[in-house]
Amino acid sequence: MQAVGIVVEYNPFHNGHAYHLEQAKKVAQADIVIAVMSGDFLQRGEPAMVDKWTRTKMALAGGVDIVIELPYVYSTAPATDFAKGAISLLSGIGCDSFAFGSEDGSIQPFMNTFQLINNHRTEYNALIKESLKTGASYPKSLHYAYEQLSQKFPAAYIDLGQPNNILGFHYIEAAKTLGSNIKPLTIPRIVAGYHDAIQEGASIASATGIRKALATTSALQNVQEFLPKASFVHLADWHGKYGEFANWETFWPLLQFTLIRHTPSELTRYAEVTEGIENALIKAAKTSHSFGSFMEKIKSKRYTWTRLQRMLTHIYTGFTKEQLQSFDAPSSIRLLGMSKQGQAYLGMHKKDIPLPLISRVAAMDDAMLAVDIHAAEVYNLSIEQRSKGQSLPKDYQTPPIRF
Repeated sequence: MQAVGIVVEYNPFHNGHAYHLEQAKKVAQADIVIAVMSGDFLQRGEPAMVDKWTRTKMALAGGVDIVIELPYVYSTAPATDFAKGAISLLSGIGCDSFAFGSEDGSIQPFMNTFQLINNHRTEYNALIKESLKTGASYPKSLHYAYEQLSQKFPAAYIDLGQPNNILGFHYIEAAKTLGSNIKPLTIPRIVAGYHDAIQEGASIASATGIRKALATTSALQNVQEFLPKASFVHLADWHGKYGEFANWETFWPLLQFTLIRHTPSELTRYAEVTEGIENALIKAAKTSHSFGSFMEKIKSKRYTWTRLQRMLTHIYTGFTKEQLQSFDAPSSIRLLGMSKQGQAYLGMHKKDIPLPLISRVAAMDDAMLAVDIHAAEVYNLSIEQRSKGQSLPKDYQTPPIRF
């Protein structure tokens, strides 16, 4: 059985994702699709709008055959490490190829871009340092270095100012660095851009646009046309149980308490907290009544919104620099759900999978998995505190979803 892998967050699963899924299977000529999906906290440093189990149900209903969890260590990491974790797991579970959506839509410019940067790594790093010295953020410095190189060595390269192109580049970089034989494929992104708001009359909208619409109105009917029926049903069920979709405003009371209860020196223990910002975090937390007002006080040219959110995610979950440095590669494959086809695939390939395949976590003694379980617990805590006694699925009690 041929398997194509995809890297997803499905926050939430929408019509654009359904198109990507269908095209990935078609282009790869695959029998099944395996999705490595972020857990309850995401790459841009924010809680998922609904928990990983609800998003797994959406994925399976949308046509994914196997859903595995991208560990917290990688799902909340900068793009390079996010991609490294995802490609490691897709390679480990036996995917022949992986397919990603991109603004470019053609694979050769990605390969050219990788060769350009890889062949001129010393010069590339020197240009990054040059830009950082001017006070530019790290992402802007990366883009500056790339622009300088691409002008010096002309060819067909991708636009690394586009979010999906950036992730696609890092997926290819990860596969090359890991020495994996997994084949890269790309699907052109259609209709809606990564950050676009929803457009009346369209059938496809970005996940960002859908979340913004729901945050503004809380009316699911306003986004129904952009969602497969199953996604709409699962979102409506969640909203009916918990009253709202998760975001940083939902989590703000507990995050604020967490920030204020720490001393500045204690905050520096957490992953991605750089020296000097800890005092500003505590000061702003004491005088902010919402997450939005808090972020307005701490954002700056030096710290991007995403970088700050990842920092805050690690403080909220208690994930330290010491823990981050202790992990080098995925230690297991956590199974969240599977179709009958997916179950058949695992039955055929289980002996060839080099990492432990985990369906129940209770008996496992795994440090990386323990971080995932803890992250799910503190995610659930904020939701359950505001939902009048409604409880979320617990990792120790929830087996993989069968579809």
